[in-house]
Order: sequence, then C-alpha cells, then structure tokens
Amino acid sequence: MNISTVFSADGALGKAISGFQPRDEQTMMADSVHQAIKEQSQLVVEAGTGTGKTFAYLAPALLSGKKTIVSTGSKNLQEQLFHRDLPLMKDALGFTGRIALLKGRANYLCLDRLSRQIVESHGHHSDPQLLTQLVKVRSWSSSTKSGDLGECEDLAEDSQIIPDITSNNENCLGKECPSFGDCFVFKARNKALEADLVVVNHHLFLADMAVKETGFGELLPEAEVFIFDEAHQIPDIASQYFGQSISSKQIADLAKDIEIGYRTEAKDMRQLQKVADKLVSSASEMRISLGEPGFRGNWRDALKNQKLQREMERLQDALQLCRDVLKMALGRSQLLDTAFDRVTQIQNRLTRVCDTSIMGYSYWFECTPRHFSLNITPLSVANKFQEQVDAHGGSWVFTSATLSVSGDFQHFTSRLGLKAKKSLALSSPFDYQSQARLCVPRYLPEPNSPQMAQKLVSMLTPVIETNKGRCFFLCTSHAMMKELTERFRQRLDLPVLMQGESSKQALLKEFTELGDALLVATGAFWEGIDVRGDALSCVIIDKLPFTAPDDPLLKARIEDCKLNGGEPFYEVQLPDAVIALKQGVGRLIRDKSDRGALIICDNRLVTRDYGKMFLSSLPPIPRTRSVSNIINFLQPSTDVVIEAE
Repeated sequence: MNISTVFSADGALGKAISGFQPRDEQTMMADSVHQAIKEQSQLVVEAGTGTGKTFAYLAPALLSGKKTIVSTGSKNLQEQLFHRDLPLMKDALGFTGRIALLKGRANYLCLDRLSRQIVESHGHHSDPQLLTQLVKVRSWSSSTKSGDLGECEDLAEDSQIIPDITSNNENCLGKECPSFGDCFVFKARNKALEADLVVVNHHLFLADMAVKETGFGELLPEAEVFIFDEAHQIPDIASQYFGQSISSKQIADLAKDIEIGYRTEAKDMRQLQKVADKLVSSASEMRISLGEPGFRGNWRDALKNQKLQREMERLQDALQLCRDVLKMALGRSQLLDTAFDRVTQIQNRLTRVCDTSIMGYSYWFECTPRHFSLNITPLSVANKFQEQVDAHGGSWVFTSATLSVSGDFQHFTSRLGLKAKKSLALSSPFDYQSQARLCVPRYLPEPNSPQMAQKLVSMLTPVIETNKGRCFFLCTSHAMMKELTERFRQRLDLPVLMQGESSKQALLKEFTELGDALLVATGAFWEGIDVRGDALSCVIIDKLPFTAPDDPLLKARIEDCKLNGGEPFYEVQLPDAVIALKQGVGRLIRDKSDRGALIICDNRLVTRDYGKMFLSSLPPIPRTRSVSNIINFLQPSTDVVIEAE
C-alpha cells in the first residue's frame, strides 16, 4: 500500500474516518517517516498542533512489517494511543499483527505484596479505610486480565496503598516469588515481546536504555523502528536515567518490608523491628536538616554543613546496622533476603552520591514535605544517548509540536547527540489569523515585582468575566499560583480551581463540567492537556518560563556551556524557555473550530531583543497590546480591529 494514497480523500483513512480531510503536512510527515524506516535513518519532525502526527507515524510503522516501539510522554497519551488511535489505524489499514501496551512496574498489581499487606493490615496498628481499599483491590484482582491498577475503578489514582501493592526493581522477588506464575508484570512483558508494535512511555524506555534493570531489556534489541512522540521531553528524562538517585522513600519502603518480614516470617527477631525504626528516624532527621520543602539545592555545597555531615553519618550507621541484622536472617525469608540486597544497593548509591569530586555531573537534592532525594545528573547525555542509538541501529523518529527554536533544531539534536538525516518543520493547519489573538498588555510591572499578582488580577478580571471563565491561568511558580488563586477568589463570582487541590484528571473533569471556571495551574498543565471547543477559550501566562536561576541542574548546564566556550543564555536558558512557552501556548487552539485569546503578561517579549526569538517561534497569531481589544474579540460576533503592535 502506497503511503500517500493512505492519506488521500478516497484512501484507507478516508474510508475509515467520516469527514476525513487530507492534509498536506500530514502526508509529508508520513512520507518522511516511511523514508526513514526504509533507510534506517534518524528523522526529527516538528508537527504543529492539528497536523495529525499520530496517524502520520502509525501508518508507515504498521505498514513496514518491522517490529516497532512507540514511546510517548505520559501514561494518558499511551492509553489514548493504544485504546483509540491504534485500533482505528489497524482497521483502516487491515493490519493483522499484534499490538501491546507496556507500562512501568508501578502500574501493575503485585499479588504477593497485596496478600502480605492484607495480612499486615489486620494488625492492631491498621487503618480500617486502607483495609477496605485492599479488600476492594483483592476482589478486582480475581477478574482482571491485565492487573493494570489504572483499570481498577474502586482505587483513586493517588491512593496511599498503591506503593504497597506494586513492586519496584529493588523489592521484586523475581522467580523466587510465590505468585510468579500469575505475575502481571511478567505477563505484560511477554505480551510485549511477542507483539509487532509496542506502546511504552519515555520513563520506561529510558530506564531500560540506561540501566538495563527493568527486565524489559530483551525487548529493545528486537525492535527495528523507534518512534518518540512528545520528544521534547526526552533530553531531561534521559538525564535522570543516565544519572543516579537515592531517596528517603526508598529507605522508608525498605523499612516497611523489613517490618512485614519480622511480623510474618521472622517473629523471633525483634531486632528487625528496631533496625526498621532506626532507618525511618535517621531518614526523617536527615530530611529535617535539609531545610524547607519544595526546594532544589546544591548537594556539593550542602555537604559542607557539619550538622548535615553528622546526619549523613547517622544514616550510614543505621544502614550498616540494618545490613548486619539482615545478614543474620539470610535464608529465612525471601522478602528479607531481597531486603539484604536492597540495603547493600542503597549503601553503594549513598557512597557514590557523596563523592562529589567526580566531574561532569550536577549534584543536587530535592525536598518534599515528607521526603528527600539526593541526585547525580550528567551535564550532557549526548554521548551516552548516541552510543545507545548506534548500538541498536534501525530507524529513529523524534516528533513533537515543540522541537525548534525560530525554525532551528540544533538545541534539541545537540542535547541528544543526534545525527538526523532529515529535519522537518510542519506548520499547523489552523487559521490562527481568524481563530486567535495574542496580547502582551501595556503598563505591566517588571516580572518579579511584588505588586505583580495584584496588578494581574485587577487588569485581567474583566477579561475572565467577559469570557465567562473558560480560562487557564498558567504560572511559572507555585507561589504565584497560590497568590493569584487567593486574589481571584476574592474578586470573581466564578469558580476558581487550583492545581494540587485535587488530582489532575479530577480537576480537568471539574473544569469542563462547570463550563465557567478559571483554572490556575503551573508545570503539569503547560503540556499534554487537550481541552477542545468552548470549554477553554482563554489562556493567560504570567511570565516567560525561564527556569529559576538557582536551579542546580540549570546552574550545572550553564557551567558546562561556559567550559565549552559557549554563551549559556543563548544556548541553554533561552531555547529551554522558548520550547516551554510554545507548549503553554499550544493549550489554546486544539481544533479547527476553536477560537480564543492568549495573554502573555511579560513586557520582555516587546522590550528585549530576545523577545523576537519567542515571537518568531509561536504560531502566526495577530498581536495587540490592548486588553480591551481582547475583551472585544472574546465577545461573540463582534467585528474587531486589531491595533498594530
């Protein structure tokens, strides 16, 4: 079957999808993907919103007859691809091969850990609510074929019991597990091994590529075609996996398993309970000594603090004592045997993280209210990533709506060391001239001014009221998000939702059902959100999304750039911010019938030379400085005169 004819009006897609209209950009991308698969080369494609890139890479992949791995940016996209797009393409093309969905371990129920938790939860410390959830999961486990907890409707996606009833690389008992024959992870991997096309996500793909610890390793060498959707995320995710980290959560999980081993299989070894308690208290003290939550700090500098050094020594002593006690229990319980290996691994990682003399890495820590993580991240993953690409061979396709900066792909390709034979920038088919307006309001304070939130609320309340809500306010910091939410709740009669007050999916559902809400959000809502139609017709961005200058990862990349004789602002900070802004802007127009206004509250777009780089990277939306023009545009059936910039 010829690729171009698949996308013609009377081709396979035209027959399968009612109202299908051929798009030149989609056909061009499909042809390029087909060519890359045929030549076993690398291809980079920026496909503007509405291009139909999913079908443009799926058709040539399915028709190639080669084993393909498609990696997406999130679990939601994975599921959409597997449950919606792939079945449609299979039917349209008459594809008879096998497809599989593979997620990371943490998504699949572990039967052994479930049964241990149920035994444990009958103890006198147990929480009756958690026991109720466990019983519901056990009931569901007898009917599920996949074991994918996302399909268990009785379990909230942020339920506290999920970490206790799933396995990870450290605590999985492997073939020694009494439930190994029914293991859902093992079944999912076997299915993936036998499939012609497998849908994974970037975290799973890169974890395996970098550390070969996922048991998914035998799948990669089999594949000949690798396709990455939302590929702009790959450099940062790859940095995580080509580095190392150790977290207090790993230590707490280890302590919990030691406690379960003591209560169920080694009841005479009271010292197991003592070492588990000591691990938890040492990790808690360490967490307190690292300071405020929500902070990323420089670990190299932190280690110079004597109090922190003492806490680190205490934690290392607790781990050593734990190892000594577990050594005495070897052979008595598979759970405790695995715990012995885990404590050894944690000790080794801690030793590595504390050796900050090794160059070429960023050493940083991060705190949440209850936990901390210590991390080492390579300053560049280009060599390592390209080594893996060369070792695997085959065809590699990278696509996203946001890969270029002013039409140039150098920032993306250099971070991954790619040698793409072809790079393609395809514009969106949307008519931005009539569908959208962009406003950079006049009379704004400087971006970091303390009066900024107050000014934004008074300036933009009339816009939000005119639009009857239906608005996203995307912030670059949690502090701004909280202050704006508080002020808008005082000023508006409309519902004001804030990210973090419930789960992402629940918030989106509430936003669309209310139909007149303002949603104030940060990071997670800048990308991967698809709200079509009237439900969202205004997106406001508080300022240009430059990474905070004190971010240790950014600092390290800046240092690396300087060492190589580069200009960090133009080579690191600016391109990152341009791509992040493009993602935020992309939330507004998702369909040919969408209409809406975009307001970016940052004078630097107009007053600084680099503002041109941002503007030239955005879709061709007519621009104005007047908020009243935007109010007119948002009022139904009004003829609007747009001021010159």
